[in-house]
Amino acid sequence: MQLASGLHVAVVMDGNGRWAQARGWPRVAGHRAGARAARRFVEAAPGLGVTTLTLFAFSADNWRRPRGEVARVLALIRGFLRRETAACVARGARLSVLGRRDRLPAGLLAAVEAAERATAGGSGLHLRVAVDYSGRDSILAAAAALPEGLSTREAFSRRLGPTHGELVPDVDLFLRPGGERRLSDFLLWESAYAELVFLDRLWPDVGPDDLAAAIADFRSRERRFGAVPGPAPVPAA
Repeated sequence: MQLASGLHVAVVMDGNGRWAQARGWPRVAGHRAGARAARRFVEAAPGLGVTTLTLFAFSADNWRRPRGEVARVLALIRGFLRRETAACVARGARLSVLGRRDRLPAGLLAAVEAAERATAGGSGLHLRVAVDYSGRDSILAAAAALPEGLSTREAFSRRLGPTHGELVPDVDLFLRPGGERRLSDFLLWESAYAELVFLDRLWPDVGPDDLAAAIADFRSRERRFGAVPGPAPVPAA
């Protein structure tokens, strides 16, 4: 569902562990560096015309990783949310979290709820962080919650967010660093017509210049949404 707004950019923050291992460091060092890269993106986004920024921080499949690494990553996300809450309040931005909440540690859940409560009135950048998130699970949950007889695309889209009622714009630009060429179960419905940009650099090495270049690439593309380019045909008399 397209809305009249600025850009919605979705980012898979991939390659943190590999970045650290390449330097002989523990994987958690890469996750810390990844959090700093996320901070740089958040700061740069509004100046580049981005009004919605969705970051993939922790997938539903990431629970399969070693327990110690999972605990450290979730702790880093908790710290990121707490820091971003103050920054968002100062900038008039809004922060919300996508994904399941019933499996989150109590401290992280408290940080999620506090962030959303404190920034609810923000009208600037909408920063969305996906934690314990699966695109396929999100679609299944939305389908199960949709009232019978209301199966329109807009009604379905409204069921995908954490508030189950807000219509968030579709993804315009899907950015994935790390050298992989896949969506990894991220915003599958919302990215139906997204322009895809893949980077070979690992996430901690990605910065605002990369975001600016990706947006410039995006703006150079012709988005037809299934239509034919050029003026609309004139109906027959």
